[in-house]
Amino acid sequence: MRTLIAVVGSLLIVLCVGTVQAGSPHAPVTVSMQKSGSEATLLGMFFHDHQLGWAVGSGGAILKTTDGGHKWKKISSGTPSLLTAVYFRDAQRGWVVGANGTVRMSKDGGETWSVVVVSTQAPLYGIAFASPTKGWMVGGNGTILQTSDGGENWTDQTSGTSAALYAIAMTSELQGTVVGALGTILTTADGGNSWTTQASQSSATFFDVAFADDTNGWAVGNAGALFQTTDGGTHWVDRTLPCGRTCNKLTDLIRVRFTDAQQGWIVGERGQILRTSDAGFNWVEETSPVKRSLMALSFPRATAGWAAGEGGTIISISTAKK
Repeated sequence: MRTLIAVVGSLLIVLCVGTVQAGSPHAPVTVSMQKSGSEATLLGMFFHDHQLGWAVGSGGAILKTTDGGHKWKKISSGTPSLLTAVYFRDAQRGWVVGANGTVRMSKDGGETWSVVVVSTQAPLYGIAFASPTKGWMVGGNGTILQTSDGGENWTDQTSGTSAALYAIAMTSELQGTVVGALGTILTTADGGNSWTTQASQSSATFFDVAFADDTNGWAVGNAGALFQTTDGGTHWVDRTLPCGRTCNKLTDLIRVRFTDAQQGWIVGERGQILRTSDAGFNWVEETSPVKRSLMALSFPRATAGWAAGEGGTIISISTAKK
């Protein structure tokens, strides 16, 4: 539990403030506050489409919307544990993970949740599926769990590290990347039967990883860490943005998502929202309506996304079609 508290603390504490180029010359962006009806710190979010979505967080909080976030309702998770991530394979079947090896599964669109027993008490931070049957979870102490039966049962995989693992991205049933503390980056080419440590040449803690396609991916982390791979995760290049004339230190970047090969988004501390429209060659800072840290991000389609964070904060992000 101490490890979990330390991790969450690292997300919540404002370590630094950074700036990048403000404003966007691309399609206009509209960022709006939504009323979540909750004060929970929201760490995980997943939208199945532009109407149906879920958010999870502290105190076992689960929120659900069926109208694009205009209204959110609280749903009982059956646990007071901190929930860190949520994933839905389709509109009905989904999972939440969290502290002390907490795993819950829903088969009715998140209305009710049942306990899934796993072989770890480590905090779990990330979950991803590559197909209806193949899925993975990652967490503290180098934990990686895998399912081959659609999430009914989960078995251990050997990660080769004791570092906390915070996020996983699978581009196929065989190929995937995991990121975590102290610059940890792991890749697999055989569905997790073996995981290979890749050199990041960084001591940054990576909070998230996302791929635009099979080869192009991004990892983000503390103190503005922003790393890119163009070969599926084997090699990583430091693309951390310069601090600029008006900043003292760089802001923690917490979540990253790409909607296609060109369009990407990052959210982080103090409500920061970054956007690229040129495959990450340039990032611009969009105007944010909040100063609270944003810790969750979901883009079900290129023109519609949501972010969530401290104090029950939820914002919608929409862009005009090209």
